[in-house]
Amino acid sequence: MDLYEYQARQLLEEQGIDTPHGIFAQNSHEVAEAADKIGYPCVIKAQVRTGHRGQAGGVKLAKDQDEAILSSEQILPMTIRGHKVSGVLVAEAKNVLHEYYVSISLDRSSRDFDVLATANGGTEVEEIAKEHPESVKRLHISALEDFDIEAARKMAESIGFYHADVDQAADVLLKMWKCFKDNDATLVEINPLAKIGDPDDESTKKLCALDAKISLDDNAAFRHDDWKRFADTSHTDLFEERAKQHGLHYVHLKGEVGVIGNGAGLVMSSLDAVSGAGEEQGSGVKPANFLDIGGGASAEVMSTSLSIVLSDPQVESVFVNVYGGITACDEVARGILAALDELNASKPIVVRFDGNAAQEGLKILKDADNPNIHVSDTMEKAAAQAARLAEPGKETN
Repeated sequence: MDLYEYQARQLLEEQGIDTPHGIFAQNSHEVAEAADKIGYPCVIKAQVRTGHRGQAGGVKLAKDQDEAILSSEQILPMTIRGHKVSGVLVAEAKNVLHEYYVSISLDRSSRDFDVLATANGGTEVEEIAKEHPESVKRLHISALEDFDIEAARKMAESIGFYHADVDQAADVLLKMWKCFKDNDATLVEINPLAKIGDPDDESTKKLCALDAKISLDDNAAFRHDDWKRFADTSHTDLFEERAKQHGLHYVHLKGEVGVIGNGAGLVMSSLDAVSGAGEEQGSGVKPANFLDIGGGASAEVMSTSLSIVLSDPQVESVFVNVYGGITACDEVARGILAALDELNASKPIVVRFDGNAAQEGLKILKDADNPNIHVSDTMEKAAAQAARLAEPGKETN
């Protein structure tokens, strides 16, 4: 689960990491009130779960209420890199003396945790890292190790916190690590971690997290009741929510062919096969969803899955690809027929069975003699047929 910036800041603040005062707002009236409370100048920042907002025009400085309102009216309707803006964060503008980048992440390839930092933070940090890789410092922490104040201080010294308090930097790194562990995060990133204050007054200088990105491990949600506060009801996908209620692994996509299979690998291969068939046929037909019914799926699970997929108005055909192992194909066949009886659906369904009880399942479908059910003996043939059936003027046999 990726958090919005204003949500990520909450977790950092709970660990005692300093952030500029900010207020989340969803319309220009709320922005005006928030800006007056924050004071001027203030920053109006688009809240989207993606980066590069500044380059897209999603971050603006406002010197008075009129500018704050105008900026919000420009930002709120935006879509940035495919993400609709859900609101804005009205935040204090700080006098920045220097910017750093720091992050802690889960590295699945090396199976450890990475602390990554550079004294060259800010919006162009990726380019700087490519051009000057020597400026990026990395520390690997194994699952059996811990990140203590000594390691944090050593990391802070290696980064080069130009005239910033190394002890303060180490404290921030240690608090980030605690935030990472306590919240079962896969990423805690601060960019920029800024040195702010009056350049002529050392007593005012301190480190402050001006922006934050945090990703949480969905698999750990059962032990974090407080994550409910991060639910984004404004952008909830009704199909994904319905599938989640039934314990199904479903991702809504933009396409015409509904895809159902057992096992993530098989479903991913099915998506690729449908996309490839659409390209080969010149139709541009694509998968409408990813739906994994898992192992040992019953007729009821199959029926529920099919009813979710068929209720999607963009779906023109469905591809069911099941390899029977724990899941028996005859049970899947009964689920398909039960769903069709209940929904009285007329959209074509292409079925490919293999493995446990495949022949029994195919016989059940054949005996049903439903003209909307089509059977194919390979994944490639089934995907191609489903893609053809999803085209305008689709074939019926």
